[in-house]
Amino acid sequence: MAAERQKGERVIFERGFAAHMMGIDGTWRRSCLIEDISEVGAKLTVQGSVENLGLKEFFLLLSSTGLAYRRCELSWVNGEQIGVQFLKQDNRKRPAGRKSSSQVVEV
Repeated sequence: MAAERQKGERVIFERGFAAHMMGIDGTWRRSCLIEDISEVGAKLTVQGSVENLGLKEFFLLLSSTGLAYRRCELSWVNGEQIGVQFLKQDNRKRPAGRKSSSQVVEV
């Protein structure tokens, strides 16, 4: 079942790869282990509770300095393990722009 959700070739870490999760706004941070990772997502084991965290979008920090990171979106939760999907530039939600006069429909 979990294999059906996964896309792309995955790299599995036997002991996990230490990383951190951080809120988009920087208000929270949690340690985690990357259990497996692919080009499109990863499975993480989170240390500490994920309740009440804004997990819709967050950063996965891959280096201790924070210079290597991926922007993520929560896919699933199973106890202390979570699945994340990596967001690319064109996947991010863009603010609604103003409509030009050619897009305005009069009734």
